Amino acid sequence: MKVCVINVVGLTPHLLAHAPRISSLGSGSAWTSPFPAVTCTSQATMLTGLSPRDHGIVGNGWYFRDTGEIRFWQQSNALIQGEKLYEGYETAKMFWWFNQGAPVRWFATPKPHYGCDGSKAFGIMDQTECDLVQKIGDFPFFSFWGPAAGLPCSKWIAEASAQVLRKNQPELTLVYLPHLDYDYQRLPVHDPQRVAEVDQCAGVVIDAAQEIGAQVVVVSEYGLVPVSRAVMINRCLREAGFLVVRDGPFGEMLMPMDSRAFAVVDHQLAHVYVNDPTIEQEVKQLLERLPGVQSVVEPGDLQLDHPRSGRWIALAQSDAWFAYYYWLDDRRAPDFARTVDIHRKPGYDPCELFMTSKLRAAYRLAQKKLGMRYKMDVIPLDPSLVKGSHGLRPEPQHGPVIVGPNPPQSMELFKDYIREILAY
Repeated sequence: MKVCVINVVGLTPHLLAHAPRISSLGSGSAWTSPFPAVTCTSQATMLTGLSPRDHGIVGNGWYFRDTGEIRFWQQSNALIQGEKLYEGYETAKMFWWFNQGAPVRWFATPKPHYGCDGSKAFGIMDQTECDLVQKIGDFPFFSFWGPAAGLPCSKWIAEASAQVLRKNQPELTLVYLPHLDYDYQRLPVHDPQRVAEVDQCAGVVIDAAQEIGAQVVVVSEYGLVPVSRAVMINRCLREAGFLVVRDGPFGEMLMPMDSRAFAVVDHQLAHVYVNDPTIEQEVKQLLERLPGVQSVVEPGDLQLDHPRSGRWIALAQSDAWFAYYYWLDDRRAPDFARTVDIHRKPGYDPCELFMTSKLRAAYRLAQKKLGMRYKMDVIPLDPSLVKGSHGLRPEPQHGPVIVGPNPPQSMELFKDYIREILAY
């Protein structure tokens, strides 16, 4: 049997009441995510049936000890250790992560073009044999992430996935719909209208999947929870003399290899890397006293004992999240801090969902069109704007959900579950 998996980011059992198309597939069940409950780790667990200690995706990003770099949102499929769900099946992978180099027949994924002068042209890699841009139009990249993130990208992905389903009829199709991830980080209240909107997108995919006789399974990676405070974990480490920066013409830059300790933050979880073994316990005790920190634990306590993990794992309290900021004066913030720069920032930055000034953004766009050097420095340095986060395990009704026949209770069981349906 063919299978189509729709990943509706941020959907929870509580929100299913506002998603009639998804609910028509069956009752939803809460299921258990890995730690951290974030996109890359959850997807890797679903695809391999392994915990992070085995598949190695310990977050959306981590410290690469061999190069001395902190890198987020890498796309290489080779980073996931272990056999993946789609190996051995004709698969279409539509915007799921770790797309590049994946052993799938068809895929589409966001991938800008970078010029030697630092310029960037937005675009996608389309290996679907469906000429998606020609048929649907340009992918609305600015709605995929950043201050303008919203519905258009999920509508585009849904329509593109429907075309791939109808033309190629894959054995396995994986579709990623990120719509709920945006306003549910911006706002403290989960507006049911956002659920209705992504439900319509899912409906477009469901219709196409059912036309080709595919069993549809809907999953989510996590549920978002309201937060009211940011934890400045790296500023704490810097004030203690453990974190080192290099000042320069573009602001202060974090120096991971020179620091005795620093944190790579990822929503409500932080990997704490300690380069000096003599201060390990001192760092742990320091962070345990930091307001907003729930606990500081060994990686093995969370099945995160992989060489990529930090020496300690810091968990935020349920109403808090970790900000990556390491500078002590906003005037010395690195130049990328006020831009959307998901690869250069040494931690996840939800402030990229906000904008300081539309007028300033328009001015910067005008500079770009005139061929002038510019930087899109419109992102506020105000973590108090962020009202939603994830990464822990909230109450089941507000955590991730799966909708399908006899669904498993854990993401680690998902790979075998889908393969059983495929073999039916």
